[in-house]
This record gives sequence, C-alpha cells and structure tokens, in this order.
Amino acid sequence: MRYTILDCYTDEASGLGVPPYLGTYPRYLFGKFKKERHTVTYLTIDDLRLWKKYNNVRKEPTEKEKTNILIYNLTKNKASEILPKTDVLIVILGVHVPGKYLTALPGTLREVIPLLQDLPMKKILTGPAVFGTQLEGGKFFEKEDVGIFDEVKDYCIDFENIIIDADIIKQIPDKRVIEIETGRGCNVGKCSFCTEPIKSKFINRKKEDVVKEVKAFYDAGARYFRLGKQADFYASDRPMEMLKEIRELCHDLEMLQIDNVNPNSVVAKGGEEITKAIVEYCTPGNIAAFGVESFDPDVVKANLLNTHPIIAMKAIRIINKYGAERGEDGLPKFLPGINIIFGLLHETKETHKKNMEALQQVLDEGLLLRRINIRQVAVLPDTFLEKHGGNKFLRKNKQYYWKWRNDIRQKIDFPMLQRLVPKGTILNDVWTEMYDGKTTFCRQMGTYPLVIGVKGRLPLKKKISVRVTDHMLRSITGEVME
Repeated sequence: MRYTILDCYTDEASGLGVPPYLGTYPRYLFGKFKKERHTVTYLTIDDLRLWKKYNNVRKEPTEKEKTNILIYNLTKNKASEILPKTDVLIVILGVHVPGKYLTALPGTLREVIPLLQDLPMKKILTGPAVFGTQLEGGKFFEKEDVGIFDEVKDYCIDFENIIIDADIIKQIPDKRVIEIETGRGCNVGKCSFCTEPIKSKFINRKKEDVVKEVKAFYDAGARYFRLGKQADFYASDRPMEMLKEIRELCHDLEMLQIDNVNPNSVVAKGGEEITKAIVEYCTPGNIAAFGVESFDPDVVKANLLNTHPIIAMKAIRIINKYGAERGEDGLPKFLPGINIIFGLLHETKETHKKNMEALQQVLDEGLLLRRINIRQVAVLPDTFLEKHGGNKFLRKNKQYYWKWRNDIRQKIDFPMLQRLVPKGTILNDVWTEMYDGKTTFCRQMGTYPLVIGVKGRLPLKKKISVRVTDHMLRSITGEVME
C-alpha cells in the first residue's frame, strides 16, 4: 500500500511541530507504516498548496514583496505526482496554543478540506485536531464538517511501540529541529484551558529511549534537537543523566534545548541540580517556558493553574542564578520564559495590574526573561474552561486586551530586550530566513529565537554573525559582521 503523510503542522501546550520543527506525529507514523511494509511518503501542507493553489509555480518575491511562507517548507516530493497514486492519506493537523510563525503557517480544517475533497484515496484525520483545533486565540475550536475523512483517529502509539525511523528527514531538504518527546500528560494536570490531561495520563518515557531516538536522528544527519514534548522537563526520567548521555554520544550538536518547565519543580528539592545540568549540557539561548498564565491569585485559583505567583518568582530567580551568563552564540545560556493568557475565568482589570506588578518586579530585581508569550485563550472541547464559562471573560474584557498587551510590550518587553542583548552584542550562528521588501529577517536555531531584521536582501538559508544595532518591541535589528 502507498501511504502518504500530509503534515499540516501542530502546536500544542506540550510540543511544537511547525517548521523549522519536525514534530513527533509524522515521525512516529512514518516509522509505524514503514514497519508494516508500506511505501511511505512525507508531504507538507506547503506541497499541497503549491499544487492546488499555485499550480506548481513558485515565484521569487520582488524587492517590494515578502517571501511567501505558504509554500516555504516544501519537501523533495511533488504533491501532484504523489497524491494521485496514494492509497491512504494521513492528515496530521491541529493547533491548541496558537502562535506567530516566521516562515510557516499551519493548515486549518477550513483550508485543508476543500483542497482534499476531490482526491479519491482513503483519508484519515489525526493529530491534535482529534481533540479540537483553532489557529486563532480568543475563539472556540473550528467546527468544520469533517465528512470527507473516512476516519478521525487518534494514533496513540505507546512509548514501547514507537518505531524510530530517521529516513523521514531524507525527504526534507531543509534543516529541522527534531522535537523529542520525554513524557505525556501533565504531572499536575488541572489547568482549565489545557487538553493534555484529556489526551493522556501522565507518563514518562524511559531515558534510554529518548537518548536512542536522538542518536538515531543524529546519525542520520540531524544536528538540532529540543527535548520539548512534555509538560515539565524537570519531571522527566533522570533528566540530568539524559542530557549527559546525549552530549557524550552526539559530540557536535548545534542545538540541544528544552521547553516546558513547571516552576514548582525548579524550586523543589533537586531542582537547582537539574538547572545546573541544563546550563552545562544544553546549548545557549535555552528557555524554560513557564506556564504561569496569570499572576492574579484569584485567576490562578479559578482556573486550577499549576503555579502560584510566589513560586514563579522563586523559579525565575533560580534559573537566572545559574543561566544568565552569556554563551558563545551571544545569548544567555538558560533563562525563563513566561506565558500569559487572556480570557481565563475570573479575569478582571485587577488581573492586568497584578501581572504588570509581577513583571515589573522581575525588572526591578535585575533579572532576565528571555521572552513573554501573550495570547488569548482558545476554548477547546471538553476542557474545564469550556464547561465552566467558555468565552465569557474573553467577551467581557476583549476591549482591554490591546492596551494590556501593549503595556507589557512597551513597559516590560522593550527594556528587558535592551538588557538581554545590548547594542553592540554579537550574535553568532544566525540563519537568514525570509525577505520583507528590502529587509532580510534572520534567526538563530533555538527555542523561541529572536527575530533579527537586517537591511538588504541577503542570500537566504545562510549562516552569518550579526551585531545588534537597535531594539524593537520583541525583535531587534542588526548588521552583518564581515
């Protein structure tokens, strides 16, 4: 049988599969179908768009145009040749935590269904969309008719049944960050908006299996990895040993970073030792993404959030203590990142005031945050939020969101960024990625990398060094080091 995996990209609280990341869903299914002796081809939504929307014509942008990110992440395969010969099409789709993406745009049900409806093969929808999907914050999940799919299926492959097959990257011409799963579910598992406890009970993947998968993709040529598909890296199976073994087996990694961290684990017994190991073994620019969501105790209580504001502040101090030193790429080695969500239960004007007070305290103490992610909550099916208020507070407070967001950007983000990378800072291992008119936008490979605007149209997909020349609200400008 000819199987085709169509990756429409995924973004969840527990993991990222939007390029330059390669998520777990396509990799696990690629290995599964290969073991079953099927012929397996990997396509992206970009491949499908190129065929169906652009008639297989890819134009270079003029000096007044942006790079077209809708068809930026093409594979080595042509959808127009592969799909007519496909027996079974596996569509991986779903966004639970909407974000902004520099060189990719995840496919939505509304987009994908019309593009596939005239194709005759068996179609199976899988991925986070099985539990609901929404590309825009502040809205309910997409309610599209999924009747074109023969099945809507959650391929929940147990850890012991994962087949590691790194050949999938042979079908991808560009570099990818391999998102490695270290656990499922959440060791706390109560937050009102989150689907993790719905999808899976808390379980850790064995440290040996994590290391084995990293080594397999490393041997196949991958050099960028994030141990990111979990709710709390500190709660992983022997995280310090895991990091040490990966570095011993994979000597010339260009990126080894983590993602989600529960602040409670940082301040708990053993948390400082794990923090020191992360600083030692991971690459600089690393971030502990804290799901604080709100510094308002009333909102924390109403939404069953994992972290009390006092604990969050203690964790910020600990990670700064060990990780604020600048690394060879020009960024601090390991810093906290804060997630803030608008639209949670019991949100009031006082909530914004308390958020600002806490963030200002971070500034006043001379501490660093690598980034603050702010989004409006997406109301997903069967969550505590959907059952106990839905979008009630989104509707009530939406008129204030632009101001609240702008307050954080102007009064916190901007001075924090100036402290993080002062003018004159040299950033190394920066990749040129896309054009916007006569400006080239660049990034380092890493967890939530800084976007850097450089004047002129530089050759794309090249590695350069940049000197910081100025600061925007969340990005910087720079000049190429000759």
